Amino acid sequence: MNKTQEPDRQPVNLLDYERLAKERMTAMAFGYYASGAKDEITVAANNQAYNEIFLRYRVLRGVGTRDTATTVLGHKVAMPVLVAPCAFNGLAHPLGELATARGAKAAGTIYVMSTMSNISMEDVANDSNGARWFQLYIYKDRGVTKSLVERAEAAGYTAIVLTADAPMLGHREADIRNHFHLPDGLVAANLNDPKLGTIPHVAGASGIAEYFASLLDDDLTWRDVEWLRSITRLPVLVKGIDRGDDAKSAIDSGAAAIICSNHGGRQLDTARPTIRALPEVIEAVDGRIEVLVDGGIRRGTDVLKALAFGARAVLLGRPILWGLAVDGEAGVRRVLELLHTEFDQTMALCGCRNIGEITRDLIA
Repeated sequence: MNKTQEPDRQPVNLLDYERLAKERMTAMAFGYYASGAKDEITVAANNQAYNEIFLRYRVLRGVGTRDTATTVLGHKVAMPVLVAPCAFNGLAHPLGELATARGAKAAGTIYVMSTMSNISMEDVANDSNGARWFQLYIYKDRGVTKSLVERAEAAGYTAIVLTADAPMLGHREADIRNHFHLPDGLVAANLNDPKLGTIPHVAGASGIAEYFASLLDDDLTWRDVEWLRSITRLPVLVKGIDRGDDAKSAIDSGAAAIICSNHGGRQLDTARPTIRALPEVIEAVDGRIEVLVDGGIRRGTDVLKALAFGARAVLLGRPILWGLAVDGEAGVRRVLELLHTEFDQTMALCGCRNIGEITRDLIA
């Protein structure tokens, strides 16, 4: 690449980061992050659904001074964008989750750490004192699950995010074709119990699918949410809600908040886009607890649309990984800065001076 080409290569939006990340990552690693279940219809629909929503902007509202800050479960964040739990950040950068957590802290937001991380929750906590939550799967061995929760509490994580939409792993054909496995030197660092073994390299299959099938409990009910609440003093969020009746069940089970999510299209293909599910969930919750949403967020306009429908905040997943792959901590920070800038611009152009002025009537 010559110097005259370099300015054109500087990423100016989140989609640019994805293109650059694809060039820098192995096909197996990029495929693991980017792919979804089966035909990946929901992956595409999560993004496209935002493009099909139009805005009824206001004018002459005196937007010279704006405030993008809000609170999520009482914690102040610089913008209503959190870092979603994403597995195996070491596939993108040697510092893995350390760099992701640092980038989230620099951007003034909450980092949600995946159970399936390449750096342990304790090492991330010791490296960064930024706000952090811990995402949890419930294992068949409840002792293992309880131990993870206790470790998260001891390490200063301030909430538990229970993933509810993965009784089994979605059929991810890219992982099967690529024979997904963790490269030498990478481990699932939070899962150091000998009873759990390691993620295998399975010929003709996905190693992580085999791992999930052998260890995770596929027979969970709402009683298990109640059990989880009983063993921790931390608030429990339920992630993976797509329906109003499930939202009500989450409230009845004691959830502190809900994340409207379809796992980025990685579980059930042809599940409806989360932004389409969000209004039903918001109506069912009726203000009793906070509702967050993920899936398909790529622009500042997407963030504002989600908030206009009633979400407290959004979570950003794949673009964080693209920033991490391109430039480590600085890439994560820059991705969040770009989205923050776009969101601030969208607020101004919609006539909003603060988060409270983002209301449903902005949606056409």
